[in-house]
Amino acid sequence: EVQLQASGGGLVQAGGSLSLSCVASGFNVNDWAVGWFRQAPGKEREGVSLFSATYDYTWYPESVKGRFAISVDNAKNTVYLRMNGLKPEDTAVYYCVTDPGPPEIATMTVRGYLYWGQGTLVTVS
Repeated sequence: EVQLQASGGGLVQAGGSLSLSCVASGFNVNDWAVGWFRQAPGKEREGVSLFSATYDYTWYPESVKGRFAISVDNAKNTVYLRMNGLKPEDTAVYYCVTDPGPPEIATMTVRGYLYWGQGTLVTVS
């Protein structure tokens, strides 16, 4: 059974940093595409990072490029999202996702990911 357990959210001041973790089970993080979405109040879910070791592919939207970094630890089977230079508009519930298929290119759509973890709330004041 595929499971994703996200953690690490919290309250941070603007300009600060935060790291999210997502412990995966039921698959290997180096074998499937993994990523993060976020959903701010009243807004649609937005993909903010995507990584595929198999296809050697990483993607970020312009809204977070240069500030967010996705990484994986194969030994811990965990996906990380390092967020620097946080802004109030980064406030959202963040979800880790995965899918066994090839990674989407230059985009992330909600329907492109079969498995979703529970969200973790990030609040930037």
